[in-house]
Amino acid sequence: MTNLHLSRRRFLQLAGAAPLCAAFGAEKFAPPLVIFGKVFEEAKLTWEQSAATLAAAGFDGVDCTVRPKGEVLPERVAEDLPRYAEVLGKQKQKIMLLTTAITEVKSPCAESILRAARKAGVTYYRIGYWQHKAGGPSPEKVRAEVKAQLKDLAALNREIGVCAIFQNHSPNKKSTSRYVGGDLGEMRDVLQDFDPKQIACAFDLGHALIVHGDEWGKHFDALKPWLKIAYVKDTKRGTGFVPFGEGEFGGLDFFQRLRKMDYREPLSVHIEFKWSPMDQPTLLKILTDTRRVVGQWLA
Repeated sequence: MTNLHLSRRRFLQLAGAAPLCAAFGAEKFAPPLVIFGKVFEEAKLTWEQSAATLAAAGFDGVDCTVRPKGEVLPERVAEDLPRYAEVLGKQKQKIMLLTTAITEVKSPCAESILRAARKAGVTYYRIGYWQHKAGGPSPEKVRAEVKAQLKDLAALNREIGVCAIFQNHSPNKKSTSRYVGGDLGEMRDVLQDFDPKQIACAFDLGHALIVHGDEWGKHFDALKPWLKIAYVKDTKRGTGFVPFGEGEFGGLDFFQRLRKMDYREPLSVHIEFKWSPMDQPTLLKILTDTRRVVGQWLA
């Protein structure tokens, strides 16, 4: 028995802990999986159809878009967010995250959205974007304005009990502008003065690969104190976003890094590659295939 125990311990040292978690009964890494609701807008699904599709594909809920033309309109959030949550609940689905266009406390319906989110039990909401525009204000001036707006938003978040998450986004290929925070060094510069309970990072590995390539890992480490939500989309450098399993995502140690952080929040899964026809049967197949691939990555 002693020799067996020693061989196992030695095997752990040689092979690393991750592959043995399943072998020796350790708790598996299984955060809730939610789908970014933009695909339901694209397919023009009703709430009932969205809920049924999520359940059939094996997901846990939705990253709900509460923004102009979103699943829930900002001006109707107090009435419609609870209604959508009720529809989802009938399929054992939940609203777990929000995606908004909020960039400051003066953004349309900002306080109504945040109070409705809190009432629905949603803690994290993605904010909108700022851009560095060619010929516009200096990057330093833009960052100063962003920080000022976030400072006021952080105070409102603290009062209500929610947290804003700031996504890193790569530049659009046809634009001369670039997103504030798309460079993860700049993201850290913006976030470093904020309490991550109020202003945090939504780490998007897909966009990080496009901007930083193999250097994404050092930026991940630098942002750990603020990293609260992870976005999952498969990416192939030089091509862009691709169907899950056809890109680089599965070959990287992203989930191992999250596991070491004891990450327990939802993973927001994004369908960013082109798909058609944009109807419910096609979307169900895509989501089912995606759920299978992500499950393999997590295992």
